[in-house]
Amino acid sequence: MFEKNLKLAYLLDFYGDVLDEHTRGVMKAYYDDDLSLSEIAEGVGISRQGVRHVIKKGEEQLIFLEDRLGLAEHYEELAEAVEHIERIKKSLSDGSLNVEETRATLSRVQDIIITR
Repeated sequence: MFEKNLKLAYLLDFYGDVLDEHTRGVMKAYYDDDLSLSEIAEGVGISRQGVRHVIKKGEEQLIFLEDRLGLAEHYEELAEAVEHIERIKKSLSDGSLNVEETRATLSRVQDIIITR
């Protein structure tokens, strides 16, 4: 069975515009619109196996881009840093500031920014 990998759907959001129009359309139909291979094949006029091939090649391209650029991983790191900063902001406003946690968070944010 050909199972969907939701990490690839996430990568499609980041790098989909880099794919050619045909591949992007097939992959969006599969991942975003949740169409079956048969439904996509009928819509684009190729075989079900052809659709599967386009999806596999597109997935390889997405993985290659993430391996080289790391934008999705970096975005996740930044989102995590923002969550930590929001917690610090809340703790400042309610008076429950933890100095050690604040230092660790700021150090982590600095690492994310400097290493990229």
